[in-house]
Amino acid sequence: MYELFGKRLFDILIIFCAGVLLSPLMVLISLLIKIFDCGPVFFKQKRVGQHGDIFWFYKFRSMPVNTGDISSDKIGEIKLSWIGKVIRRTNLDELPQLLNILKGDMSVVGPRPSIPSQGELIAIRKNNGSILFRPGLTGLAQICSFDGMTVSQKAEYDARYVDNISFKNDIKIILGTFTYLLKPPPVY
Repeated sequence: MYELFGKRLFDILIIFCAGVLLSPLMVLISLLIKIFDCGPVFFKQKRVGQHGDIFWFYKFRSMPVNTGDISSDKIGEIKLSWIGKVIRRTNLDELPQLLNILKGDMSVVGPRPSIPSQGELIAIRKNNGSILFRPGLTGLAQICSFDGMTVSQKAEYDARYVDNISFKNDIKIILGTFTYLLKPPPVY
């Protein structure tokens, strides 16, 4: 029952609370990006969502203007501004995805949305059924060192998550996300 109705209700409740609490921080980040790293505040990219549908994914822009599609394992090759480094390390660049969740493109917890060029990951997700679910702002793979994983490892965590969707597991993953954010940054 949670999977069909409760999860979306939970997402909307979280988005409402997070939006109210985090809106001053989001305004501050927007101003800092605009002042110190001229260009657009938001990064918008096509991502693969539920059922393989493509949607526009939003983040605060942490990379240089006109950076193309790049997977998370190649981030170390990009030179970031100081504000880009800060919001990326703290995952504050992810806050605009609250809009994706509100629109119904994403959920608070689920597999991370892939870029369309990640054909192997998409194929594995189709095979294991995880593509049938909304992608998440955070997920089981993210709290288990997402950036260092192989494609098959990511997809394995995605499958494990969708096989065990529950309110309790979503809460555990959300709490695990805060613990993950306290870890030292990866060395590239």
